[in-house]
Amino acid sequence: MTMDKANTFPFLLTVPFCLMAVLVILLHSEQYTTNHTALSLAITLDFLIVIPLVYLLLIKKTNLPKTTALPIMLLGIVLCNFFLPEEDQYFLQLFNSWCLPLIELSLLSYVFIYLRKAMQLAAKEQKGSYDFLSVLKSSCSDLLPRRALIPVVTEIAVFYYGFIAWKKRTLASNEFSYHKNSGTISLLIAVILIVAIETVSLHIILLKWSTTAAWIASALSVYSGLQLFGFLRSMRKRPILIEDGKLYLRYGIMTETTVELKNIDRIELSTKEVSQSKSIRKLSFLGELESHNVVLHLKRKNSLIGLYGFKKDYHSLLFHVDKAEDFKAKLLEEMIAIEVPRDSIKQHTN
Repeated sequence: MTMDKANTFPFLLTVPFCLMAVLVILLHSEQYTTNHTALSLAITLDFLIVIPLVYLLLIKKTNLPKTTALPIMLLGIVLCNFFLPEEDQYFLQLFNSWCLPLIELSLLSYVFIYLRKAMQLAAKEQKGSYDFLSVLKSSCSDLLPRRALIPVVTEIAVFYYGFIAWKKRTLASNEFSYHKNSGTISLLIAVILIVAIETVSLHIILLKWSTTAAWIASALSVYSGLQLFGFLRSMRKRPILIEDGKLYLRYGIMTETTVELKNIDRIELSTKEVSQSKSIRKLSFLGELESHNVVLHLKRKNSLIGLYGFKKDYHSLLFHVDKAEDFKAKLLEEMIAIEVPRDSIKQHTN
């Protein structure tokens, strides 16, 4: 019987932490001072090998991924470098030079092979339209801790949509774009150009004060520009989708929400400005900077998932669809197919 990740992870961490604390105390004891030659090897092995193995045994019957043992080992390396006297670090240096690179290479190979197989399996099991981000989340859920899942997946998705997914995608009859007529693409391109110009200017100014600060600021600016480029590209690859009794509303990799068609109260085709509140949200992360032409009202509240997994509840959602009339017609068709009353769809145009 497996155990829940959220409940067991903090508890299981106390065991390796306590063992490490005991070793640190031992390093400051008189016993270590008098027997440091013999004890240095044992303590080094405890930090680097024994404690990670103990942790692996503890999580054997849980759902926690085995890769979580790596941070335990890295912490042991840091503590060894900090607390172990420099003259007793011979075995630590051997480990860092020979064993650690092999462990890192093996781990990267394991992650790559596991992720590739998991994504292939998830892609086969996924019905209808293929969505890379959804498949990636499903594949990584058993490989990463819950809190690390969304940040890691987001970074991979930014790179994938920005630099790998260049093949043109033809939309199916149940898929709808939202970026062509909204002006968002032009706005993001303008922001990227501004970031590029400001990066050069800021770099020149900071060079007069600190070379290190200049390069750090430039690296952060370039990273921000690459993220914006990935966000922009993802909008083309993640259309709005109606499938299997659900409405998948996406705004690239920035925000998304899944709506059960039975939960829809009514839909308005409207461009009228609506004051946002805790119950009324916009799908776009740009807020008032982007117009909308669809207002979706729900019977029960739902969650809008933002970047890095942040959630906001809503009862009504505002968003833009390039072909709003076709979108409403398809939504009505799907709702009728699952026996949702026709009265649930009401059209108001302004």
